Amino acid sequence: SYAKPVRHMPGRLAFSVAAPRHDQTYHPSQYFLPMDSQSRTRTIYRVTLAGSAVNVVLVVLKFIAGVVGRSSAMVADAVHSLSDFATDVVVLLFVRISRRPQDAAYDYGYGKYETIATLIIGMALLVVGAGIAYSGGSKIYEALHGTELEAPSALAFWMAIISIAAKEVCYRFTVAAGRKVGSQAVIANAWHHRSDAFSSIGTAIGIGGAIILGPRWRILDPAAAVIVSLFIIKVAVQLLRESFGELAEKSLPPEVEQEIIQTTESVDGVSCIHNLRTRRIGNYLAIEMHVRLDGSMTLAEAHERSSLVERRLKERYGAETYVSIHIEPLKNTGDKQQA
Repeated sequence: SYAKPVRHMPGRLAFSVAAPRHDQTYHPSQYFLPMDSQSRTRTIYRVTLAGSAVNVVLVVLKFIAGVVGRSSAMVADAVHSLSDFATDVVVLLFVRISRRPQDAAYDYGYGKYETIATLIIGMALLVVGAGIAYSGGSKIYEALHGTELEAPSALAFWMAIISIAAKEVCYRFTVAAGRKVGSQAVIANAWHHRSDAFSSIGTAIGIGGAIILGPRWRILDPAAAVIVSLFIIKVAVQLLRESFGELAEKSLPPEVEQEIIQTTESVDGVSCIHNLRTRRIGNYLAIEMHVRLDGSMTLAEAHERSSLVERRLKERYGAETYVSIHIEPLKNTGDKQQA
């Protein structure tokens, strides 16, 4: 890999270095991506298409089991799986856009399209969760006011068990791939798989309870759907909060910024890192900072020190993060103690 020059401004040295995205929380050790862009995209496509194939099969089988097996919880579960398939399409579409190189229209590249994909997945989960809650709540209301609910059949129960196993497998290979390539959109999609597995667990409990305990306990079927919807909504809110934070240019966590400062100060002669600004651009980091060097250095020497900073950041974080370094001279011997 190489340092890719980006737009230069007076008094600034700008380079490109890389970093992956986080999982549900940030940690400095997560910011390393030893994978080129094409390999990363192939991995994302492969894992997403595999998940899509599973979702298509489950949607069909769940709808059949829900209708034939007279289970409102299973029908709701089928709708959830359908939303999984829709988010697979979103990931494929937006990841393809996000890997485009920077151009005159997008100086910082298209990376935030991946953040937008995560935002769409979060909104889809929120809508699905609210829909399942409303459907289950309506059934509970009817049951409490004298309406006799239909008894679900064993077909719906066994379909829920199959769904739990299939979606947990999908979660595990999808989240592993997402962490490997550093893609928040893929990790978000993995959580969509797991939320479907949670949904099926609740469905299985509700259907099983309604079958075993008899007519008076058929309310467990829609009750399970409502409980599961709360888990889905919780995951949706987490994804939306993170996506809005990135789109609003939220700074990286303090521990990550501290590591950036330590990496920069490890270069001999570089001190007083200040005006540090960090943010995410989709899958990449953007780092801007002011540093101070000995004012007696020549321009060539100052450039060499700043290039060394850039190389160490690249060794730590990869090859595509945007880095802008503004160099200032030391004003006096006390500058090293200045913040």
